[in-house]
Amino acid sequence: MDNNEEIRLMLKVAQMYYDNDMTQSEISKELGIYRTTISRMLKKIREKGIVKITINYSLSETFSIERQLVERFGLKEAIVVPVTGDDKKAKLKVMGQACAQLVSRIVGDEDVVGLAWGSSLAEVINELEEPRESSAVFVPMVGGPSGKLESQFHVNTLVYAAAQKFKGTSYLIDVPAILELKETRDQIVESQYFQNISDLWEKVTIAIFGIGSIQMKGSATWNSFYGNELFEELERGQIVGDICSQFFDIDGNLVTTSISERRIAIGLDHLHKTKYSIGVAESPEKADAIIGALRGKYVNVLVTTEETARIILERTV
Repeated sequence: MDNNEEIRLMLKVAQMYYDNDMTQSEISKELGIYRTTISRMLKKIREKGIVKITINYSLSETFSIERQLVERFGLKEAIVVPVTGDDKKAKLKVMGQACAQLVSRIVGDEDVVGLAWGSSLAEVINELEEPRESSAVFVPMVGGPSGKLESQFHVNTLVYAAAQKFKGTSYLIDVPAILELKETRDQIVESQYFQNISDLWEKVTIAIFGIGSIQMKGSATWNSFYGNELFEELERGQIVGDICSQFFDIDGNLVTTSISERRIAIGLDHLHKTKYSIGVAESPEKADAIIGALRGKYVNVLVTTEETARIILERTV
């Protein structure tokens, strides 16, 4: 085939594939050329500049912000939702929808999915699509609250609901996140019941969790887990936030507290090893906590709002 004939054929294939939306198989049948030849030809078409593909990033209001977050913190992915206004429920719903789409895309049959608790995660689970067959396993990554917490936000509720959505298997945890005595915590950790949970923690491939902030100390969820008496200690330790009841400073360094030896939760070092460690959080009050989580590499996928993302980028220039 001389050069002119080759160019003519490539132009024809390009027109059929890109303009006429024909599949490679349809082109192969019409032109009498092997499908593998069509595939190689399409690659060559792009290399020679016969077809130039451009992505119109301006169609996504938040794509450039997501790209900055990914590059600045070495993330696998960032999902930034363009929500305006002060409607907290609306923000949680839109974040939940975005995260649910991600979770539906990435959860496979071999995955062990670890979940924490909270309103952000409750929205993620609510927004998951209708049940689909899966052999994925769902497990709590932290114990329950010692005080009162709405049952819809409890980790066991979310784990069970997520497993139902995927028709997978769920394991529940029947102990508080914070025990009164270290000795009680040690007895539970050494029990056969707990060994089943801790074995699953070692196998978690996808972790989904909220990020707590010390600035939210007056909230009902804060009081359900910690109460006000812990606040002064956390403030002295320059703590900005927590994941699964483990506290860290603005640089992501873990900080030992009076509850460190009394808590029951997956170690944050596990989050460095998961395929996906998905942090779902928003609000200006949580910006420093999210920064600490990002710097500590506890998060490799962040789901947040545009407002929060912009604050994070401004504070980490």
